[in-house]
Amino acid sequence: MARTQPPVASPRPTRGERNLESTIGSHWLNRIGISAVLIGVSYFLKFAFDSNWIGPAGRISIGLLAGIAVVVWSERFRSRGYKIFSYSLKAVGIGVLYLSLWAAFQMYSLVPSGVAFTAMLVVTAATATMALTQDAQILAALALLGGFATPLLLSTGQNREVALFSYVAVLDLGSLAMMFFRPWRRLLLLSFAGTLLLYVGWYARFYYRNQIELTVGFATLFFATFAAVPLVVNRSKIPSEAYDFLLPLALINAGVYFIEIYVMVSELSKTGAAWFAIALAAVYIFLSRVTVAKAANAALAEKQRLLHLALAIGFITIAIPIRLDAHWITLGWFVEAAVLLWVGDRIHSELLNMFALGALGLGIVRLLIFDDFYSTQILWNARMATYAIAIAVLGAVAWFGSRRKDNTAQNVAAVAVVALNLLALMALSREISDYFSQRMGSIRPILGQWSRVKWEDIRRLEIARDFSYSALWISYGGLLMVIGFLRHSAFVRWQALALIAATTCKVFAYDTSQLDRIYRILSFIALGVLLLVVSFAYQRDWLKLSARKPSLPVTPQI
Repeated sequence: MARTQPPVASPRPTRGERNLESTIGSHWLNRIGISAVLIGVSYFLKFAFDSNWIGPAGRISIGLLAGIAVVVWSERFRSRGYKIFSYSLKAVGIGVLYLSLWAAFQMYSLVPSGVAFTAMLVVTAATATMALTQDAQILAALALLGGFATPLLLSTGQNREVALFSYVAVLDLGSLAMMFFRPWRRLLLLSFAGTLLLYVGWYARFYYRNQIELTVGFATLFFATFAAVPLVVNRSKIPSEAYDFLLPLALINAGVYFIEIYVMVSELSKTGAAWFAIALAAVYIFLSRVTVAKAANAALAEKQRLLHLALAIGFITIAIPIRLDAHWITLGWFVEAAVLLWVGDRIHSELLNMFALGALGLGIVRLLIFDDFYSTQILWNARMATYAIAIAVLGAVAWFGSRRKDNTAQNVAAVAVVALNLLALMALSREISDYFSQRMGSIRPILGQWSRVKWEDIRRLEIARDFSYSALWISYGGLLMVIGFLRHSAFVRWQALALIAATTCKVFAYDTSQLDRIYRILSFIALGVLLLVVSFAYQRDWLKLSARKPSLPVTPQI
């Protein structure tokens, strides 16, 4: 008798396969099926309406009754554990209710706007109540969507700013209140997006300058509502891990509010816009203190504090170019960098130090690229004053950094010293260029004709200018070498050697062929003397370099 082979068990689906299958079967097919039913019913109703089987009042009544019936029917599925299917049915029923009320007002004029608005408000409140009692975020989102859609559905094309924004403020406050009980962060993001959409839509169509006080008041109310989110979250009992969205929301809220007010205020006064930026910075400084004082979670509070402090500094930085002009903007950023650097050192804040470097970088970029100075005075002018302040701030960066022991601070200090010397050389070189440019400009042609004498005068000034560059660089290199020897700083001496090398290249490659004999002689003699003095100093071994054991390179001491 043949032995019966045992049945081979089919392999079980993996967890990912089961999840995908479950998602398709329980979610996607459910939604597609509901959509198909709705489309079919819609076609039937349209056919009935087109055939005048049902009048306007009957159509609205059918819609309202059908919406309520679907919502009630969905509770039967929820009680049996089919929550997702139940929520889907509720979404259909609630959507039918909103559309029916909209049609009653807009299409058939069966009810006035006040009645339709009240009815939609009741639908929104009922949906929100179901969301809280059933702990269903999807229902809360439906309530909020319906709430923000109500003004659009019932719009009559008239400007009703107070009614519209008062209603939006109630929705925002309701979303904020829900955050105290439920970790429904998407609700708050949805509320912010809906508020911004309605504000921008109203502003583009209805705003005029005579409404500025009221509009600024409502914009400030919306900003304050979302700025208070960290305070609500910190005092709630919900785990802080659910609120990673707070940081980007705070950043977007601040940026949107500033743009809204700036667009309105800057049309009237640039000074007012700058003072607004300063006031907003003060608000965020206050929030940074309050957030820490009221927080229950130290890690979350610290992130919020740093963000608020960063926003405050950012608005101060923005206020400077709004209020000031030309090189005063650059000076403002340099002063801000100095203040932040000092405060950061006093309170040991790395964030403030980073912002100080950022403000300093902005100032240097603007100084080198955008600022256009004109002065008939040499040395004692606005450009030299601006460069001097930049050099002073870089010196402060180098000094504060050299006091610390960590490598990052030492490297920042080293970069600051290099930048300081480069700026000093650039400032002095530009003064030489301006001096000779003014001298050349005074030699004007007569009736547009250049004489041979004038050409020779111009050429002599060009030769003197080029020699002055060499003399400046040689002198500066020698000064750096002296400082390097006195302070026993190899880092400064290497900078001196680099500058001397660059000057040597210029003398041999350019001065030899371009300068007159006397200037050529002076350039070579000055360079030769400097090189001999430096060489003698190294040969005498004044720094005892030969006695030092070779070691790996370390961060240079300044």
